[in-house]
Amino acid sequence: MGSADFILVINLFVAGLLAAAFMTIAIYEVGRVPARWLAFGYVLGMAYFAIELSIPAFADARLPVVVAFAVFLGATIAFNGGLAHKYGVTPPWAPMLFFLAVSSVAVYLVQDLPRQSLTRMMAYQLPYAAMQFTALGIVLSSRQRLGRLDHILMLVLAASAAQFASKPFIAGALGGWGANPQSYVGTSYALVSQSLGTVFGLAVALLALAILVRDVLAEATSKSETDALSRLFNRRGFERHAALAMRDAVRRGVPVALLIADLDYFKSINDSYGHACGDRVIETFAGFLREATAEHHVAGRIGGEEFAIILPGTNLAAARLFAEGARSAFSALPIDGLPVDHRCSASFGVAELAADESFSDLLRRADDALYAAKNAGRDCVRVSTGRGLRQGPVLFNGRG
Repeated sequence: MGSADFILVINLFVAGLLAAAFMTIAIYEVGRVPARWLAFGYVLGMAYFAIELSIPAFADARLPVVVAFAVFLGATIAFNGGLAHKYGVTPPWAPMLFFLAVSSVAVYLVQDLPRQSLTRMMAYQLPYAAMQFTALGIVLSSRQRLGRLDHILMLVLAASAAQFASKPFIAGALGGWGANPQSYVGTSYALVSQSLGTVFGLAVALLALAILVRDVLAEATSKSETDALSRLFNRRGFERHAALAMRDAVRRGVPVALLIADLDYFKSINDSYGHACGDRVIETFAGFLREATAEHHVAGRIGGEEFAIILPGTNLAAARLFAEGARSAFSALPIDGLPVDHRCSASFGVAELAADESFSDLLRRADDALYAAKNAGRDCVRVSTGRGLRQGPVLFNGRG
């Protein structure tokens, strides 16, 4: 067995391992469809390497050569389909499959050209380069927020496309790719070509795998930090994201305020109208918060009927106005299951981050302001203006 044969065998097993890895990812909802297509692409890759290994056994290699080409190009198309599903792009199945058919016919027809013809070699390699550029275009056209791994994947796809396009010239520099298909695996070009294919193919596959794993982990983290009823952050998620937002605001030198809200007389709603109605009250208030807050705000349900919002870039006066608007708007909302004339209300406590203050201190002051609002008769806003809240804070009556 020559060196090129050995690399083909390695590639066969690596493709199998990658197919298994993507099928493992496919058990998770977030990566199911993309991972299945990627796994199918590497199953086709296994078939391609098996056909390549069998070519020397054929007296007339025209048909297996064309089949190997079509199978490998089909593998890149399946890979592109998986990428399209991952990045929220409609897979261009029709043009890709049409390109597969036209390219396969072209490869069949160029079999009659001289073995070392540049046209013949281009007919083999340029379709692969075109599919790699198609994959690059899919990622570039995504409307999703792209991270570092996504940008690295684009660079590797571009480099992979370039290496496919350069292979005819590499073959010429290394003395050609054999007098016939059966002698291809014994050439220096075969060794270089298979090695380049292994490096770029493995790099693309591992990056795609890492991106899917990243998404699965992000989804799992999101679920562990999300309250199922309100679809806001739970206490754990809120505290983590709020602390990050606060640190970012401090780094940028902008104010940051914290607002805590508590639904008034919530226990009596559960007792009088049932827990299902109480759940609808929570869902209504949470939905209102999602609509009222901006993208850079962080909102969470931190207790049974207690909610918190951190407002980066917002000072105390603006946060108080936000709380007053939220209090007034929520008290006017009808709730399914409650009598038509029954309106729910909420009490609010607001505090602005002081210099060198920790998140836990800010949370304590906002919480104390909330208790002051509850003690003042509920359905009002109380604002903390300093750290000495427990020793006699200055509070503003925000009751409408």
